[in-house]
This record gives sequence, C-alpha cells and structure tokens, in this order.
Amino acid sequence: MVVIVDSHCHLDFPDFKGEIPEIIARADAVGVKYMQTICTHISKFPQVLAIAEKYDNIFASVGIHPHEAAKESVTVEELVEFASHEKVIGIGETGLDYFYEHSPRDKQIESFLIHIDAARQTGLPLIVHTRDADEDTIKILTDEMKKGEFKFLIHCFSTSQQLAEKSIELGGYISISGIVTFKKAVELQESVRKLPLNRLLVETDAPFLAPVPFRGKRNEPAYTRNVAEKIAELKSVSLEDVAKITTDNFLKLFDKVSL
Repeated sequence: MVVIVDSHCHLDFPDFKGEIPEIIARADAVGVKYMQTICTHISKFPQVLAIAEKYDNIFASVGIHPHEAAKESVTVEELVEFASHEKVIGIGETGLDYFYEHSPRDKQIESFLIHIDAARQTGLPLIVHTRDADEDTIKILTDEMKKGEFKFLIHCFSTSQQLAEKSIELGGYISISGIVTFKKAVELQESVRKLPLNRLLVETDAPFLAPVPFRGKRNEPAYTRNVAEKIAELKSVSLEDVAKITTDNFLKLFDKVSL
C-alpha cells in the first residue's frame, strides 16, 4: 500500500462537520495516511488544533490567511507560542492574494512578514498562499531570506514557472493540488513535468478544488491520491515513486513530524 500525505486541507470547515472519522477512513482506504489541517483564522485556531489533538494521523498549522489580514492580527510572539504545541508543524497559511484583495495589500504584506519572522524563530515551515502576486511574493521571500533563513512551501501552486523556479532556488518546496488534473491546466501540467520531484508535495486544499473525476464536488483528503496519480502520469513514473518521494519531501520539510 502506498503512503500519501495530504499536506494541506481544512478539516475545521463546516463542510466536514460531523464527518471526520468517515473522511479519515476513506482517505486511509486509498493510501492517504496523514494530513495537515490548515489554520486560516487565528480566532479559529483552537478548533483546528482540537482536530489534530484528537487524531494521531492529523497535524495542524497556525496562521492567518491573507483574506483575513485586515480583520485578524497576531504577533510573532503569539505565533511562536502557539507553534510550541506538539501537533503544530507549520506557520500559515499566509501570503498575498491580489486576485480577490479581501484585505488591503499593505495589511497582507504586514501579516506575511510577521509569519515569516515566526517561521524563522520556530524553525517550522512557512505555508505560502500566493495569487496574482508573483512579483511581490518573490521579492519578499528573497529579501527576507537575506535577513535569516527559513523554510517555506508554495501551497496549491498554479502560477508562473518563474515563481516555482525562484522558490526552489531559495530552498523552498512546491505543493500540487487537484488543479493539475483540470483539462485546461496545460501550463501547470507542463510546469509539473519540469519541476524536480524531490521538491514536490501533494495536497487537496479540501473542501476546495476537487480533482477530476470529482471536479465540482466537495473535495476531501482521499482525493490526494488522484493528484499523485496525475503527477505520476505527467512525469512518466510510478504512483509508488510519487507517493514515496512526496511523502519523504513532506517529512524533510515538516521535520517536527515523527511518523
């Protein structure tokens, strides 16, 4: 049986209320043995953490999504304290979203920098959301890396090859979601062919972005296998190889995890 990790899902969202045991069972049945449930609101961190505390195979992150940067705030010190919990393995998700701009850009940048500092201080990976903001994301990551190294992951990658290559050059990893299975995602598919497998992770971003053949339905961690299968097809390698390497990559990056 393959072992796959859903590196990014949102199990605290109402979409999954009352169904977590069934969600875990369906994932386990297809080889998705572990998952990280991601914090988007610092005010909801207790609920996120409670899920990770209840299940041995679920881990958590702590942070504020860029959409919420104008509504919620957190200090570096608070993030560091929250991150000391044994089940918290990542900082974020954080970053920049210039597509929706639910929060002003200056607030997003301010929050992003706070999360970077917390990642640097804790040694935990920064989970980066970036949409229509490649230039600023690259600049901030590059400038901040010069001030002191930190680990990071570009989550749900679907943007330019330049962002991916620069992120890898800076030591970062790239996470691939169900978007890679979409018929029109030709540029992303070509990027995946070119990107080194030893820098890739897989995710669902559930409940969003269900892969083919589930597109349009609620996404869930079991479907991480479909993402891994598509990567295997694009790179002409076996599913077993993709599962092993992406899981190894997860453990190298999120090295607080002990499986």
